[in-house]
Amino acid sequence: MAARVRAEWEPLRKVAVHRPGIEMFFGLLEPYAALYERAFSRYEARREHDVLTRTLREKFGVRVLHLKETVLDAADRDPAVRRRLVDRAHATVTLRGGRREVAEARRSMEQNADALDSLHFFTLLLLNPVLEVGSGRPRRGVDVRIMGQEPLANLYFMRDQQAMTDCGLVIGRPAKRQRAREPGITRFLWEILGIPIAGTIREPGTFEGGDFMPMGEFALVGTGDRTNRAGVCQFLGCAPGFDEIGVVRQPGHPLIPSDRPDPMVDMHLDTYFNVAGSGVVIGSEVLLKRARLDVYHRTGGGYEPSGEAATLYDYIRAKGFSVIDLSILEQLSYAANILCIRDGSILAVEGERVMPTVLRNLERKAASDPGRYGRLLLHAQEDYRRIRGSGRLFPHTEEFSRHGIEVSALHLQNLTGGYGGPHCMTCALERG
Repeated sequence: MAARVRAEWEPLRKVAVHRPGIEMFFGLLEPYAALYERAFSRYEARREHDVLTRTLREKFGVRVLHLKETVLDAADRDPAVRRRLVDRAHATVTLRGGRREVAEARRSMEQNADALDSLHFFTLLLLNPVLEVGSGRPRRGVDVRIMGQEPLANLYFMRDQQAMTDCGLVIGRPAKRQRAREPGITRFLWEILGIPIAGTIREPGTFEGGDFMPMGEFALVGTGDRTNRAGVCQFLGCAPGFDEIGVVRQPGHPLIPSDRPDPMVDMHLDTYFNVAGSGVVIGSEVLLKRARLDVYHRTGGGYEPSGEAATLYDYIRAKGFSVIDLSILEQLSYAANILCIRDGSILAVEGERVMPTVLRNLERKAASDPGRYGRLLLHAQEDYRRIRGSGRLFPHTEEFSRHGIEVSALHLQNLTGGYGGPHCMTCALERG
């Protein structure tokens, strides 16, 4: 399958997504442990995801590939793919108990495999269950424990497990244990689709796709809580195909004490910076001016540091881009997490419902920890009063019209509760 991305503003042709399933139910049992921002309705989140994919497909003509359905269709058509799916699923299951009981349970799993549908095995990959086999129980009796093994509640953020470059796909390595198994599942999809893999990030490197932004002749890679320096070095070694790469350091938020930072407020580059067109970017100037950047140039032997350093704001302005500024509250409400469909046309989060929800959640955090979140809350509340008074909530602002940006807005009040917007939820496979 053809797959390449050179610039965020080139026409979006193909994306991969994952409609959240049973794994989200388990994530919502304890949202914060699952890396979610807040609790939300799973039913509504799934409905919102359907609207997102339908908009991409019907309004913009984007080919949308669903992770689960693509894997299951391939497994049902091809016995070799089915066998690989079964083997992966069985390897995911942890069996605990006596040696004889564990061996018997393994034999039973294999004997029953032909009777079970492919969805059974895909669900095992999602839930990673523990089967506890006790000798005192009836034969074949088991207890199933799921939460201890961390179901893949964040899998619907399909941007992060990898990064599509001009020279192929780089498989990432998530920084958080809750997401560690995700690239194994998505890699299975890429292998089924025949997408070339340019490289794989390995320990001690961490790398997540939300920190990668292709910009034509150059690209940006964020570092910080999710992508570390070792991961960036490995990524550069995969020869991603850009003449210049700016390595951006995650900025601390000026309204949160530096000795008690909250990296989740700008965890990925695409949570405070993004592309609206070939000459327009969107982001929080407060954070862009605090984010330091080091420039690397491509040479015959790879990428070498040039010695140039700047803020992300100065760097992107020097490249000729205009910046649409976001307020503190807008940035917290996933306004930066837009998805560019084609040059000058974006898909964005409708702020009308998300901003009040984010503000209420911030109020709860500030009530329990005013020293950490009090100043941020006060500024966000002032932003909300000002924005409401203007009568123009994001993304219905004059700035987009002034820069000739066409905006399509979606109500994603629930889906954003997992800490991301349309950009995070889509893995762009082909642009151009």
